[in-house]
Amino acid sequence: MNRKDEFKEPDESIFRDPEKEAEFWETHFDEAWKQGTPVQVKFAKNLSEPRSIRLDIETWAEIRKKAAKKGLKPGQYARMLILEHLHDDEK
Repeated sequence: MNRKDEFKEPDESIFRDPEKEAEFWETHFDEAWKQGTPVQVKFAKNLSEPRSIRLDIETWAEIRKKAAKKGLKPGQYARMLILEHLHDDEK
């Protein structure tokens, strides 16, 4: 690779501004892609099993409300609460 084709990593501050980041990748993507190294990726299947739980309407409403504040779906938020509680018991 000659000096002209060499990819120079940008200052991290570029990535704090979406417009600057977009401009950077529009002009540097090909250089970064050429410098990259292919890797073998393996994806796991069925990391968890779906389960149904019964909760009253008010509880689900509260879960939906709190999930929305965190940008999560209600099921994701409920799972997070359960896992956090289980891990807290281990301490």
